[in-house]
Amino acid sequence: MPKMKSVSSAKKRFFLTATGKIKRKHAYKSHILTKKSTKRKRNLTRVAIVDPTNVKAVKEMLCI
Repeated sequence: MPKMKSVSSAKKRFFLTATGKIKRKHAYKSHILTKKSTKRKRNLTRVAIVDPTNVKAVKEMLCI
């Protein structure tokens, strides 16, 4: 049986917390920032937790 390989793009996008939850960054923070309000950009900077409906798929990508 060959080794399980994790998805390289997922390794760069998701991070585990000490309690086992999966953290992610918000989208829409990379370009076209002039029309977005300061408050909106500031809130997009914060880290979010992956939704429970997607946790199983992300864990499979990360081979956890």
